[in-house]
Amino acid sequence: MIDHENHPLSNEGQPSRHRLILGASQGIGLALVNHQLSHYPDVQVVACSRHAAQSEALTRLLDQYPRRLEIFDVDVTDETSLASFARDLGPKRFELIVNATGILHDETREVWPEKRVEDLTAQSFETVMRVNAWGNALLLKVLLPYVDRRSPCIWAALSAKVGSIEDNRMGGWYSYRASKAALNQILKTASIEAKRRYPSLIVVALHPGTTDTQLSKPFQGNVPPDKLFAPDFVAHKLMEVLKNLTPEDSGRFFAWDGQAIPY
Repeated sequence: MIDHENHPLSNEGQPSRHRLILGASQGIGLALVNHQLSHYPDVQVVACSRHAAQSEALTRLLDQYPRRLEIFDVDVTDETSLASFARDLGPKRFELIVNATGILHDETREVWPEKRVEDLTAQSFETVMRVNAWGNALLLKVLLPYVDRRSPCIWAALSAKVGSIEDNRMGGWYSYRASKAALNQILKTASIEAKRRYPSLIVVALHPGTTDTQLSKPFQGNVPPDKLFAPDFVAHKLMEVLKNLTPEDSGRFFAWDGQAIPY
C-alpha cells in the first residue's frame, strides 16, 4: 500500500521543497525540469548539466521561473566539478534527485554502439562507462549528504532496458549495455546501503522507452511511431512511476509504464 502522507513527492505545504535534475539541458532531463516547474508550484528546482548556463531552453525557463529555478554547470564524471557544485548547494536537502545524464554516441562517431565485438575500442568503451555508470557512483558519493535522513526522498537514474542481462536477446551494443548494467548494479548496491544509513531513501533505475531525443535519433528508423515517445510524455509517465513507489520498491528497475524489468 502506498503511504501518500509520507511519500517523498506528496509533501505539499512544506516550506523548502527542492528537486534536483541532472542532464537537464535537453531531452528527458529538460522535460523533467519543465514538468516540475509547471506541475508543482511549491517546488524549487535545481537543474544541472555540463553546459547548463549555455542552454537557451533552460535560460527561457529561468526567465519564466526566476525564483524557483537554479542552474549549475556540473560534469558528473569530474569529482572536482561535483565537489564545487556540492559546496554551492549550501543547506539544501532534496526530496527528489533524478540523473538523466547519458551517452550512446557522439557527433564524431568515435563513440557509437557496436554491432560486432570487433567494433569495440578501449577509448569509446571508457567514455560510455564513465558517463553512464561511473558518474552515477560519484553523484551518490557527493550528494548523499544532501538527502535528509529523517525525510522521504527518491533517487532515480535513467537506465535502459538493453542493460538488462536477462532480457538481452539480440546482442550488440557492448559498451552501452555494459554501462547500463553497471549503473543498475550501482543503484541496487546503493539501495542496500541506504536501508542502513538513509532508511527513508528510495533508489530506483528507470527505463524511459525510446524517446525522440538526440540520443536516439540515429536509431529511430525501425521504431514504430507509437513506440517513439515525446520527451514531455516520458517526463509525465516517469513522474507517475515515481509517485507510486513504496519503500519496498527501492533497488528495483522500472519501465516508463510502471512495469518491473529484470536486472
